[in-house]
Amino acid sequence: MDPHLPTENHPVYVDVAGRVVPGHRWEVQHPTALLPGAFNPIHEGHRGLAAVAAELLGLPVAYELSIANVDKPPLGAAEVDRRLEQFTGHAAVWLTHAPRFVQKAILFPGAVFVVGADTALRIVDPGYYDSNPAQMHAALTSLTDHGCRFLVACRRDGAGRCVELADVPVPPVFRALFTAVPAERFRLDVCSTEMRARRIWS
Repeated sequence: MDPHLPTENHPVYVDVAGRVVPGHRWEVQHPTALLPGAFNPIHEGHRGLAAVAAELLGLPVAYELSIANVDKPPLGAAEVDRRLEQFTGHAAVWLTHAPRFVQKAILFPGAVFVVGADTALRIVDPGYYDSNPAQMHAALTSLTDHGCRFLVACRRDGAGRCVELADVPVPPVFRALFTAVPAERFRLDVCSTEMRARRIWS
């Protein structure tokens, strides 16, 4: 494996100048917020959400890019470099090998994960856990035990409707894990998939 790529137990920190910082560790004493994504490509929705989250939380927001995906092959070194280049001069990135939030929580205890409501829906969907509600409960319990939580933004669905945290069927015992970004403050109306489609057909 390329030496700058992360392993399951060791994320890699890339600073705002695009430099890999060897040995940089997550500071549990000073938790921050992370905006996870594939960033293929990054867009103004990501940047806008990061800015609003930083304002609402009073915390710095970094991005998190996992080279592993639940449904797709892992990213190779060249593709990782291509995606990281988008952040150079703009933001820091944590590069991980953690496709699931339960894995991210182990790497980043105390983190606030900034997500869209579509992601929140998957987090509480037993289908995301091999249709096993017990696995979902265990994952959310682990997130709680690691001091993590979610800040959830409105996300436009295919019908143009703003899906908010209130639309997410969070089990009552885990409601404290989730906080809403007011829709009047931010709504995520663009996605990378649409941007790639426009690029192909334009």
